[in-house]
Amino acid sequence: MIDIKRIVCPTDLSPESNQALRYALALAAAYGSELFLCHQLEREMVATAAAIQGQPRRRRQSEDQSNRMFETALQKLLKPEESAVLNWQGVVMDGDDVGEAITRTASSRGADLIVMRSRRRPHRAAILGSTAESVCRTAPCPVLVTHCDERDWVQPLSSSINIQRVLVPYDFSDYAELALKYALSFAQEYQAELHLLHVLPPHSVNEPEIAWSPNQSDSAYHNAARRLQRVVPSEAYLWCEIKTAVSEGHPYREILNYAEQNAIDLVSIGAHGAGFGMRALFGSNVDRVLRQAPCPVLVARHLKPALRMAPSPELLAAAAS
Repeated sequence: MIDIKRIVCPTDLSPESNQALRYALALAAAYGSELFLCHQLEREMVATAAAIQGQPRRRRQSEDQSNRMFETALQKLLKPEESAVLNWQGVVMDGDDVGEAITRTASSRGADLIVMRSRRRPHRAAILGSTAESVCRTAPCPVLVTHCDERDWVQPLSSSINIQRVLVPYDFSDYAELALKYALSFAQEYQAELHLLHVLPPHSVNEPEIAWSPNQSDSAYHNAARRLQRVVPSEAYLWCEIKTAVSEGHPYREILNYAEQNAIDLVSIGAHGAGFGMRALFGSNVDRVLRQAPCPVLVARHLKPALRMAPSPELLAAAAS
């Protein structure tokens, strides 16, 4: 079972942000995690605070205001008894780049998971990237990305988690192995089906369909299928139903089609990090899955040690006063 001790959940304190907050609260309750609710200060407020004396006081006022808004949001989503046992902190983030601020906060807090919302965007805007995609490329830990129009596995009344099918797009890389580790843990914890999908390159073989006949045992399809079956630990078959599939085409399209056709509740995918050139401009398979998946997407990243952050000028001034 994976150990999620600290969860970072960025929010703009709008009603639309409650979707990601619901997931963060459900996971925090399930794993006994400490929850950090993060809010980005507006540029005007940062500039005003920096231009006047008493900046630490102005910042404390901003933090108090954000914490009151955090409490209001939590009251709408939690029962009183749930609020009493929730271990949470409010964090006000600085900086113009929201994605960078989220990554920095997650690193300094030693986060095991970031839970955040991503907005659906027009295809023309997709090449410009999004905050969620930026965070997924640079985060020091896995990132769970939700959308407002997706398959929901947090029960609205009880806030319990109901994951029935988990999909791992598996390309036999170390990144895919990490995604499988998280998927196995979720599948075991919630008795869910585990689906593994390997996508062969377009036109890599002459066969138009997946071939399962004995006389095609040496085909690329069969080789990939056998490898998929071997990557799952044998003991997992005792407590989890495993389904493997091999298809051919563009990876992101095959992943999205499979998730839609099989009512997948969670896609666990390995992040290869930022690309360059054309890949960085037009997005990777992970980015495209994030934009269009019919369910939440867990972007698995290796945990990095928390950065040793120097005390901020505000904290130093407050300590000296």
